[in-house]
Amino acid sequence: MSAVEIREGYMPFRDYKTWYRVTGKLDGNGRLPLVVAHGGPGCTHDYVDAFKGIAEIDGRAVIHYDQLGNGKSTHLPDKGADFWTVELFLEELDALLAHLGISQHYAFLGQSWGGMLGAEHAVRQPAGLKALIIANSPANMQTWVAEANRLRRELPEDVQATLLKHEAEGTLTHPDYLAASRVFYDRHVCRVTPWPEDVARTFAAMDEDNTVYRHMNGPTEFHVIGTMKDWTIEDRLSRIVAPTLLISGAYDEATPEVVRPYRESVTNCTWILFPNSSHMPHVEEKEECLAKVSAFLQEHD
Repeated sequence: MSAVEIREGYMPFRDYKTWYRVTGKLDGNGRLPLVVAHGGPGCTHDYVDAFKGIAEIDGRAVIHYDQLGNGKSTHLPDKGADFWTVELFLEELDALLAHLGISQHYAFLGQSWGGMLGAEHAVRQPAGLKALIIANSPANMQTWVAEANRLRRELPEDVQATLLKHEAEGTLTHPDYLAASRVFYDRHVCRVTPWPEDVARTFAAMDEDNTVYRHMNGPTEFHVIGTMKDWTIEDRLSRIVAPTLLISGAYDEATPEVVRPYRESVTNCTWILFPNSSHMPHVEEKEECLAKVSAFLQEHD
């Protein structure tokens, strides 16, 4: 990335700081700057870092940021579940767009929870949102959990038994439970073995501070008991007017049924299913994924 300008900074947000990085120049030769939001809730930008490669492909600025409570942004381990809300992260996104001076002309890519956040942002029909990419995201958490449990039933019986035992006993940090969870993750979250450094860095950061993930999601991808467990945007998706690219993988925990509401309810939506990917096509089929995203964005510059 040495040929591309890189700028990092901190944005004041409420009484805290949000870290961001701009790869490429924001003037961008007429290209839409692309804001990339990580998943979780409670991950970091590291595992979606690959999207900065789009700056080299087509010359646009690509903006990563760590959402409040995560990564290089202010950590708030003492804040309870009532603090970590969708509204908080929507406010933070609006503040970032204003801080960078791009609120009237930008594209947004959200991965997993980031796509849920992007959908919440898009249903408000912000005038500056010219293109939306929803990558590997549920539209209804109850569907997500139902599909996750279906995929769980395809795991080896001893793995399923270990998961159930520790969930019943509440011993969700036990090494056996974590090892059994990893079997699911290696099938349906990231199929590259060993995990690339960027991906491993995000999971290591979550091990150090899982405040946001624990409160909003729960202990694992398939045991969702946090405040987002009943979240849905299905009944509001028809309000999205921005051209939308929907991404998922053939082995994704975001199964075709999970992403179906976006396909059916967003008026101008194109779906790409990556045949050799699970939850991270930008890692598992990186070159093809970045090329598809860039091509979509160039249609709407």
